[in-house]
Amino acid sequence: MQSVTLNNGVEMPQLGYGVYLVAPETCERCVLDAIGAGYRSIDTAQAYYNEAGVGAAIAKCGIPRSELFITTKVWISNAGEERAAASIEESLRKLHTDYIDLLLIHQPFADYYGTYRAMEKAVRAGKVRAIGVSNFYPDRFVDLAENVEIKPAVNQLKTNVFSQQWDSEREMEQYGTKIMAWAPIAQADADLFENPTLQAIAESHGRTVAQVALRYLIQRGIIAIPKTTHIDRMKENLDIFDFELSAAEMDSIRPLDRPREFQGSHRDPELVRFLLDYDKKFNPANK
Repeated sequence: MQSVTLNNGVEMPQLGYGVYLVAPETCERCVLDAIGAGYRSIDTAQAYYNEAGVGAAIAKCGIPRSELFITTKVWISNAGEERAAASIEESLRKLHTDYIDLLLIHQPFADYYGTYRAMEKAVRAGKVRAIGVSNFYPDRFVDLAENVEIKPAVNQLKTNVFSQQWDSEREMEQYGTKIMAWAPIAQADADLFENPTLQAIAESHGRTVAQVALRYLIQRGIIAIPKTTHIDRMKENLDIFDFELSAAEMDSIRPLDRPREFQGSHRDPELVRFLLDYDKKFNPANK
Protein backbone atom coordinates (compact mmCIF):
# COMPACT_ATOMS: atom_id res chain seq x y z
CA MET A 1 0.00 0.00 0.00
CA GLN A 2 1.30 3.44 -0.96
CA SER A 3 1.47 5.94 1.88
CA VAL A 4 1.78 9.69 2.39
CA THR A 5 3.70 11.53 5.08
CA LEU A 6 1.61 13.96 7.10
CA ASN A 7 3.00 17.31 8.24
CA ASN A 8 4.00 15.87 11.63
CA GLY A 9 5.90 12.93 10.12
CA VAL A 10 3.15 10.32 10.62
CA GLU A 11 2.83 7.86 7.72
CA MET A 12 -0.74 7.28 6.50
CA PRO A 13 -2.00 4.83 3.84
CA GLN A 14 -3.09 6.84 0.81
CA LEU A 15 -6.13 4.67 0.17
CA GLY A 16 -8.50 3.68 2.95
CA TYR A 17 -11.95 2.29 3.54
CA GLY A 18 -14.75 4.68 4.53
CA VAL A 19 -17.79 3.56 6.53
CA TYR A 20 -20.12 6.54 6.03
CA LEU A 21 -23.71 5.23 5.80
CA VAL A 22 -22.60 1.69 6.64
CA ALA A 23 -25.29 0.48 9.03
CA PRO A 24 -24.09 -0.25 12.57
CA GLU A 25 -25.29 -3.85 12.32
CA THR A 26 -23.23 -4.54 9.18
CA CYS A 27 -20.21 -2.36 9.91
CA GLU A 28 -18.17 -5.04 11.69
CA ARG A 29 -18.57 -7.43 8.76
CA CYS A 30 -17.73 -4.77 6.19
CA VAL A 31 -14.59 -3.63 8.03
CA LEU A 32 -13.43 -7.23 8.46
CA ASP A 33 -13.98 -7.75 4.72
CA ALA A 34 -12.00 -4.60 3.95
CA ILE A 35 -9.12 -5.58 6.20
CA GLY A 36 -9.15 -9.06 4.68
CA ALA A 37 -8.99 -7.48 1.21
CA GLY A 38 -5.86 -5.55 2.22
CA TYR A 39 -7.07 -2.20 3.59
CA ARG A 40 -5.21 -0.93 6.62
CA SER A 41 -6.81 2.53 6.92
CA ILE A 42 -10.40 2.78 8.19
CA ASP A 43 -12.35 6.06 8.33
CA THR A 44 -15.32 6.42 10.69
CA ALA A 45 -16.94 9.20 12.75
CA GLN A 46 -18.97 9.74 15.87
CA ALA A 47 -21.92 10.84 13.71
CA TYR A 48 -21.82 7.62 11.65
CA TYR A 49 -22.92 5.78 14.81
CA ASN A 50 -20.81 2.77 13.83
CA GLU A 51 -17.56 3.30 15.76
CA ALA A 52 -18.42 0.25 17.88
CA GLY A 53 -18.63 -1.90 14.75
CA VAL A 54 -15.23 -0.65 13.61
CA GLY A 55 -13.87 -1.37 17.10
CA ALA A 56 -15.25 -4.91 17.08
CA ALA A 57 -13.56 -5.54 13.72
CA ILE A 58 -10.27 -4.13 15.02
CA ALA A 59 -10.45 -6.51 17.98
CA LYS A 60 -11.23 -9.56 15.83
CA CYS A 61 -9.21 -9.00 12.65
CA GLY A 62 -5.93 -10.48 13.88
CA ILE A 63 -3.90 -7.60 12.43
CA PRO A 64 -1.58 -5.86 14.93
CA ARG A 65 -2.97 -2.48 15.96
CA SER A 66 0.29 -0.86 14.87
CA GLU A 67 -0.44 -1.92 11.28
CA LEU A 68 -3.87 -0.27 11.21
CA PHE A 69 -4.62 3.42 10.74
CA ILE A 70 -7.90 4.53 12.32
CA THR A 71 -9.56 7.87 11.65
CA THR A 72 -12.60 9.24 13.47
CA LYS A 73 -14.23 12.66 13.80
CA VAL A 74 -15.71 14.78 16.58
CA TRP A 75 -19.32 15.74 15.86
CA ILE A 76 -20.93 19.16 16.37
CA SER A 77 -22.92 18.04 19.43
CA ASN A 78 -19.58 17.31 21.13
CA ALA A 79 -18.05 20.68 20.27
CA GLY A 80 -16.16 22.64 22.90
CA GLU A 81 -13.11 21.70 24.93
CA GLU A 82 -14.79 19.72 27.71
CA ARG A 83 -17.38 17.92 25.59
CA ALA A 84 -14.86 17.10 22.89
CA ALA A 85 -12.42 15.68 25.45
CA ALA A 86 -15.14 13.42 26.85
CA SER A 87 -16.19 12.33 23.35
CA ILE A 88 -12.60 11.40 22.47
CA GLU A 89 -12.53 9.06 25.47
CA GLU A 90 -15.84 7.56 24.33
CA SER A 91 -14.50 7.05 20.80
CA LEU A 92 -11.41 5.31 22.19
CA ARG A 93 -13.67 2.98 24.18
CA LYS A 94 -15.91 2.16 21.22
CA LEU A 95 -12.94 1.63 18.91
CA HIS A 96 -11.23 -0.77 21.38
CA THR A 97 -7.98 1.14 21.07
CA ASP A 98 -5.57 3.13 23.24
CA TYR A 99 -4.99 5.73 20.53
CA ILE A 100 -6.55 7.20 17.40
CA ASP A 101 -4.27 7.68 14.40
CA LEU A 102 -6.12 10.67 12.93
CA LEU A 103 -8.80 12.74 14.65
CA LEU A 104 -10.77 15.39 12.76
CA ILE A 105 -13.31 18.09 13.52
CA HIS A 106 -16.22 16.86 11.41
CA GLN A 107 -17.92 20.18 10.61
CA PRO A 108 -16.87 23.87 10.88
CA PHE A 109 -19.65 24.83 13.27
CA ALA A 110 -20.25 25.44 17.01
CA ASP A 111 -17.17 25.82 19.23
CA TYR A 112 -14.65 24.17 16.95
CA TYR A 113 -11.79 26.15 18.48
CA GLY A 114 -12.54 24.51 21.83
CA THR A 115 -12.74 21.15 20.08
CA TYR A 116 -9.37 21.72 18.47
CA ARG A 117 -7.78 22.59 21.84
CA ALA A 118 -9.08 19.29 23.23
CA MET A 119 -7.59 17.49 20.23
CA GLU A 120 -4.22 19.18 20.72
CA LYS A 121 -4.24 18.03 24.35
CA ALA A 122 -5.07 14.49 23.20
CA VAL A 123 -2.02 14.56 20.93
CA ARG A 124 0.21 15.66 23.81
CA ALA A 125 -1.27 12.91 26.01
CA GLY A 126 -0.45 10.24 23.42
CA LYS A 127 -4.10 9.43 22.73
CA VAL A 128 -4.03 10.79 19.15
CA ARG A 129 -1.23 10.74 16.58
CA ALA A 130 -2.44 13.43 14.16
CA ILE A 131 -5.29 15.93 14.02
CA GLY A 132 -7.10 17.91 11.37
CA VAL A 133 -10.47 19.06 10.09
CA SER A 134 -13.23 18.12 7.68
CA ASN A 135 -15.42 20.26 5.43
CA PHE A 136 -13.49 23.46 6.17
CA TYR A 137 -13.60 25.80 3.17
CA PRO A 138 -10.44 27.85 2.50
CA ASP A 139 -11.55 30.90 4.53
CA ARG A 140 -12.33 29.01 7.74
CA PHE A 141 -9.40 26.66 7.22
CA VAL A 142 -6.88 29.51 7.04
CA ASP A 143 -8.44 31.27 10.05
CA LEU A 144 -8.12 28.09 12.13
CA ALA A 145 -4.66 27.13 10.86
CA GLU A 146 -3.30 30.57 11.74
CA ASN A 147 -4.60 30.40 15.31
CA VAL A 148 -3.68 26.92 16.55
CA GLU A 149 -0.45 25.41 17.81
CA ILE A 150 -0.61 22.11 15.89
CA LYS A 151 -1.32 22.77 12.22
CA PRO A 152 -4.04 20.54 10.70
CA ALA A 153 -2.53 17.46 9.09
CA VAL A 154 -5.61 16.81 6.95
CA ASN A 155 -8.71 18.55 5.65
CA GLN A 156 -11.29 16.01 4.55
CA LEU A 157 -13.30 17.46 1.67
CA LYS A 158 -15.69 16.28 -1.02
CA THR A 159 -13.07 15.64 -3.68
CA ASN A 160 -13.43 13.78 -6.96
CA VAL A 161 -13.09 14.41 -10.69
CA PHE A 162 -16.12 16.73 -10.58
CA SER A 163 -15.05 18.53 -7.38
CA GLN A 164 -11.28 18.82 -7.60
CA GLN A 165 -10.64 21.34 -4.78
CA TRP A 166 -7.80 23.27 -6.45
CA ASP A 167 -8.47 26.45 -4.44
CA SER A 168 -8.45 24.53 -1.16
CA GLU A 169 -5.29 22.70 -2.13
CA ARG A 170 -3.47 25.98 -2.81
CA GLU A 171 -4.23 27.31 0.66
CA MET A 172 -3.56 24.02 2.44
CA GLU A 173 -0.14 23.56 0.85
CA GLN A 174 1.16 26.50 2.90
CA TYR A 175 0.58 24.46 6.08
CA GLY A 176 1.60 21.06 4.74
CA THR A 177 -2.04 19.93 5.04
CA LYS A 178 -3.23 17.02 2.90
CA ILE A 179 -6.60 16.72 1.21
CA MET A 180 -8.48 13.60 2.27
CA ALA A 181 -11.23 12.89 -0.25
CA TRP A 182 -14.69 11.87 0.78
CA ALA A 183 -16.97 10.84 -2.11
CA PRO A 184 -13.84 10.09 -4.21
CA ILE A 185 -15.90 8.27 -6.84
CA ALA A 186 -18.65 10.92 -6.75
CA GLN A 187 -20.98 8.77 -4.67
CA ALA A 188 -21.47 6.49 -7.69
CA ASP A 189 -23.00 9.33 -9.74
CA ALA A 190 -24.12 8.02 -13.13
CA ASP A 191 -22.35 10.97 -14.77
CA LEU A 192 -19.05 9.51 -13.58
CA PHE A 193 -19.52 6.10 -15.15
CA GLU A 194 -20.97 7.53 -18.37
CA ASN A 195 -18.30 10.18 -18.87
CA PRO A 196 -16.65 9.61 -22.28
CA THR A 197 -13.26 10.97 -21.18
CA LEU A 198 -13.07 8.60 -18.24
CA GLN A 199 -14.44 5.71 -20.29
CA ALA A 200 -11.76 6.16 -22.93
CA ILE A 201 -8.96 6.31 -20.37
CA ALA A 202 -10.33 3.26 -18.55
CA GLU A 203 -10.52 1.28 -21.79
CA SER A 204 -6.95 2.18 -22.75
CA HIS A 205 -5.65 0.82 -19.42
CA GLY A 206 -8.02 -2.14 -19.16
CA ARG A 207 -9.46 -0.65 -15.97
CA THR A 208 -12.82 0.54 -14.68
CA VAL A 209 -13.94 4.16 -14.59
CA ALA A 210 -13.94 4.03 -10.78
CA GLN A 211 -10.31 2.91 -10.79
CA VAL A 212 -9.35 5.77 -13.10
CA ALA A 213 -11.19 8.28 -10.90
CA LEU A 214 -9.34 7.02 -7.83
CA ARG A 215 -6.00 6.90 -9.64
CA TYR A 216 -6.41 10.56 -10.62
CA LEU A 217 -6.62 11.52 -6.94
CA ILE A 218 -3.74 9.27 -5.92
CA GLN A 219 -1.44 10.85 -8.50
CA ARG A 220 -2.31 14.28 -7.13
CA GLY A 221 -1.15 13.15 -3.70
CA ILE A 222 -4.69 13.10 -2.30
CA ILE A 223 -5.80 10.56 0.32
CA ALA A 224 -8.98 8.71 -0.71
CA ILE A 225 -11.51 6.68 1.30
CA PRO A 226 -14.00 5.02 -1.07
CA LYS A 227 -16.97 3.30 0.55
CA THR A 228 -18.72 0.14 -0.56
CA THR A 229 -20.32 -2.79 1.23
CA HIS A 230 -19.37 -5.28 -1.52
CA ILE A 231 -16.06 -7.10 -1.18
CA ASP A 232 -15.52 -7.37 -4.94
CA ARG A 233 -15.68 -3.56 -5.22
CA MET A 234 -13.44 -3.19 -2.18
CA LYS A 235 -10.82 -5.22 -4.04
CA GLU A 236 -11.40 -3.27 -7.27
CA ASN A 237 -10.93 0.07 -5.52
CA LEU A 238 -7.73 -1.16 -3.91
CA ASP A 239 -6.27 -2.39 -7.21
CA ILE A 240 -5.01 0.97 -8.51
CA PHE A 241 -1.32 0.94 -7.70
CA ASP A 242 0.01 -1.01 -10.69
CA PHE A 243 -0.89 1.45 -13.45
CA GLU A 244 -0.32 5.16 -14.03
CA LEU A 245 -2.16 7.89 -15.88
CA SER A 246 -0.06 9.85 -18.36
CA ALA A 247 0.38 13.61 -18.05
CA ALA A 248 -1.97 14.02 -21.03
CA GLU A 249 -4.61 11.86 -19.36
CA MET A 250 -4.31 13.82 -16.12
CA ASP A 251 -4.70 17.05 -18.08
CA SER A 252 -7.78 15.70 -19.88
CA ILE A 253 -9.51 15.01 -16.56
CA ARG A 254 -8.92 18.44 -15.06
CA PRO A 255 -11.62 20.20 -17.20
CA LEU A 256 -14.22 17.83 -15.71
CA ASP A 257 -14.09 19.94 -12.55
CA ARG A 258 -17.48 21.57 -12.01
CA PRO A 259 -17.77 22.66 -8.38
CA ARG A 260 -21.36 23.47 -7.46
CA GLU A 261 -20.70 26.11 -4.85
CA PHE A 262 -24.22 26.44 -3.50
CA GLN A 263 -25.47 22.86 -3.94
CA GLY A 264 -24.94 21.22 -0.58
CA SER A 265 -22.70 24.13 0.39
CA HIS A 266 -21.60 24.56 3.99
CA ARG A 267 -22.36 28.25 3.46
CA ASP A 268 -26.07 27.46 3.02
CA PRO A 269 -27.90 28.45 6.25
CA GLU A 270 -30.45 25.65 5.81
CA LEU A 271 -27.70 23.02 5.62
CA VAL A 272 -26.07 24.53 8.71
CA ARG A 273 -29.34 24.26 10.64
CA PHE A 274 -29.76 20.66 9.48
CA LEU A 275 -26.25 19.74 10.64
CA LEU A 276 -26.65 21.48 13.99
CA ASP A 277 -29.78 19.39 14.64
CA TYR A 278 -28.42 16.18 13.08
CA ASP A 279 -27.50 14.29 16.24
CA LYS A 280 -30.88 14.92 17.87
CA LYS A 281 -32.67 13.48 14.84
CA PHE A 282 -30.46 10.58 13.80
CA ASN A 283 -28.54 9.31 16.82
CA PRO A 284 -30.01 5.86 17.58
CA ALA A 285 -29.36 6.48 21.29
CA ASN A 286 -31.98 9.24 21.20
CA LYS A 287 -34.73 6.97 19.90
